[in-house]
Amino acid sequence: MSETRRFESLWNDLHPVGRDGGSGGYRRFAWTREDATLREWFVGECAALGLDVTEDRAGNQWAWWGNPDDAPGEGVVTGSHLDSVPDGGAFDGPLGVVSSLLAVKALQEKGFAPRKPIGVVNFVDEEGARFGVACAGSRIITGALDADRARSLTDADGVTMAEAWQRAGRDPGTLGRDDETLARVGTFVELHVEQGRALIDLDDAPVAIGTDIWPHGRFRADLPGRADHAGTTALGNRDDALLKAAQFIEATRGAAARVTARARAATASSPPSASSTWCREASMPSRRTSRRGWTHEAPGRRTCGPSSASSRSAPGHLGGSWRAESWTPTTPFDAGLVEQLDATLSGVPLLGTGAGHDAGILANHGVPTAMLFVRNPTGTSHSPEEFAETDDCVRGVEALVRVLEDLAG
Repeated sequence: MSETRRFESLWNDLHPVGRDGGSGGYRRFAWTREDATLREWFVGECAALGLDVTEDRAGNQWAWWGNPDDAPGEGVVTGSHLDSVPDGGAFDGPLGVVSSLLAVKALQEKGFAPRKPIGVVNFVDEEGARFGVACAGSRIITGALDADRARSLTDADGVTMAEAWQRAGRDPGTLGRDDETLARVGTFVELHVEQGRALIDLDDAPVAIGTDIWPHGRFRADLPGRADHAGTTALGNRDDALLKAAQFIEATRGAAARVTARARAATASSPPSASSTWCREASMPSRRTSRRGWTHEAPGRRTCGPSSASSRSAPGHLGGSWRAESWTPTTPFDAGLVEQLDATLSGVPLLGTGAGHDAGILANHGVPTAMLFVRNPTGTSHSPEEFAETDDCVRGVEALVRVLEDLAG
């Protein structure tokens, strides 16, 4: 069977799981029936490859070729996640899992004997679509997300993560940090569909090496106004908080464009008002910014962000306050590992990303980490329009085969 047909066969197995017939997008949320189907699929495919599947204390699935306990701290791990955002695309996450399984199959067929254990991981709840915390599975096992807080997280129906675990036949008391699992991991390389347009401009570059995750933060702006009668108050005398919110959104976008960053206003909310008046105040609970840029050469990175988390004045004449609720600096991937991948995949471009990944959580925990990106011709992600050509996906598998062979050989 050709690599193309093999990819299509494995990919098509996942195609119907959690797909919404109306939007064409996917709803694959943690600890749901769809999630159970995906987890069973993963176990079955790993068994067919002769891999030993284990679970950690967050429910992440690890499939091993070779015994990682015989070589502590040397495991070469790849993989990604299978869950989605609401009405998300097919490729974000699953492409990395499918590619990893195909890479192991290719290595086995060529008679490769790994000197170090090779692992394939399926991280649970990476998107955070159900309980509101992204990369929950990797955050829990690294201790970045406290176990008690994780158990108390609730979904839109008020179901806690602990209750969801119980409904899935699990003991939520076992949930928590897992140093034993992490001690088996020496290197992690996550393959992922590109979430942007950088590789579209490079017709001969279906694959890139990930160098870092750009800094990002969440902010809140509170903009005061003054309610009055909509039918009688002259325009020049109005103090409309929603109009200020619109001006704030526009100013934020302009500021981001000037420094080559990303920015969005997540929501704008205000107290209820009558049809004959306007908003007396508006709140913008979050905004996310990230530095952007890619080059053929390894770029120098500059962490940019607020100097403190204290309240500050909103731009210009708008008044109110703007404060940082969280700030995450640049997450650089392991320089030595990136250099090694660059040597293995000579000529592949280097690419930073503004999206968060389990790879970033492991990198911040001290695991030597890097990423591979496969070209997305639509430039769209977290949407049914997210896409990757089969030929590019196969090129991604081929790149991953070479990387695993180099790291584990």
